[in-house]
Amino acid sequence: MRRSHVTTVSLLVALALAACTNAKDVLEPSAITPPAASTQPATQGSSAATVPAPAPSTAATATTTAGAPAAAPVTSAQAAAILSKTRLQIAPIVGASVEAATPLTAELQTRAKQRGITLAGSQDQTATHVLKGYFSAMTEGKDTTVIYVWDVYDPSGNRLHRINGQMKAPSTGSGDSAGADSWKSVSPATMQAIADQTIDQFAAFLSGKAS
Repeated sequence: MRRSHVTTVSLLVALALAACTNAKDVLEPSAITPPAASTQPATQGSSAATVPAPAPSTAATATTTAGAPAAAPVTSAQAAAILSKTRLQIAPIVGASVEAATPLTAELQTRAKQRGITLAGSQDQTATHVLKGYFSAMTEGKDTTVIYVWDVYDPSGNRLHRINGQMKAPSTGSGDSAGADSWKSVSPATMQAIADQTIDQFAAFLSGKAS
């Protein structure tokens, strides 16, 4: 009877030990809970392998944004093709005297030809753009300032662009105030320089480079 009792006790102890071993395996924190990613550096390293870190993600976004729909620069060949298809009609100049407008319009034709732009006549129905200019001149002391504004229209009369500026040059005549007398002080070279700048800015607009 005692031997049987001892045997039973031994079996119970063995079972208890086995149960404790199994319980330890099951209750080990690493076996039932995920690694503490927020507190252990080693775990952070493994999680970074699957989740992009903020810095690389931001850099990738910047690259995508920068390379997305940004317009590619216009090449010389593309610009030349655009200009060659342009037929520019110049409307009568407003505000300038005939003497000042003559060298201006002559230089507009010369500069346009140099840039590959065709000028259309006043009755030409094939014009792609119309250029209307408004001028004024003012003499102060020994200098005369020419102020100009050009509006660029499409054939339907919609304004597409505006070119404006001013040019100061030494007076060549006796004008001393704003108005008709001031135009007597404007040299042909001044009007030719304005014509060159106008066509150059118009060409830049057509090429998509105007600001």
